[in-house]
Amino acid sequence: MIKIHLSKLLGERRMSQKRLAELTDIRRATINEMYHELVERVNLDYLSRICQVLNIKIEDLLEYIPDKNN
Repeated sequence: MIKIHLSKLLGERRMSQKRLAELTDIRRATINEMYHELVERVNLDYLSRICQVLNIKIEDLLEYIPDKNN
């Protein structure tokens, strides 16, 4: 499973989804889907834009958690 830490990161920065969408030029609906971890696929360019705006590394945004069944 891949965990997306966007909600935590925005909370720490007191930044709204709307503001992130404006700064990254990513649709608000897409930001919202990532925020609530509803996406199944992500655009690498979007990840790059988010990392650049938030001044983070990709591993701050995404975390791999191995399945317990394996």
